[in-house]
Amino acid sequence: MSGLVLKLRPAERIMINGAVIENGDRRTRLNVLTPNANVLRLRDAIHPDDANTPVKRVCYIAQLLLAGEAEPAVARKQLMQGIDQLNQVFDGMEARGHLGNAKTQIQQENDYQALKFLRFLLPFEAALMEAAQ
Repeated sequence: MSGLVLKLRPAERIMINGAVIENGDRRTRLNVLTPNANVLRLRDAIHPDDANTPVKRVCYIAQLLLAGEAEPAVARKQLMQGIDQLNQVFDGMEARGHLGNAKTQIQQENDYQALKFLRFLLPFEAALMEAAQ
């Protein structure tokens, strides 16, 4: 069986194609068979008040796009601009690789994969901010 496999903790919440779903009181395993379904674990979601760094802001835009809460054309344009700006800051090959992968995924309208690659940048950003202090 192919597709995305989600293993949920008791009372864990996820969003699938904009619908928030809460697990019951036992661990659950779900198979999402629909290709390109937009899935977001709410424990991984960035709260608007926490989108206070450049990478978190770009991730937040991707999250809004994934949740269906942003106009796709506008959000993708903002994401591309944000990635271009981040490319000027990150000089390591690994970080630039994630940015390139995120950009490719946005161009292919694979919003979940784009968010996944953007989230890889959070530790790089934290290290840069720590070094700057």
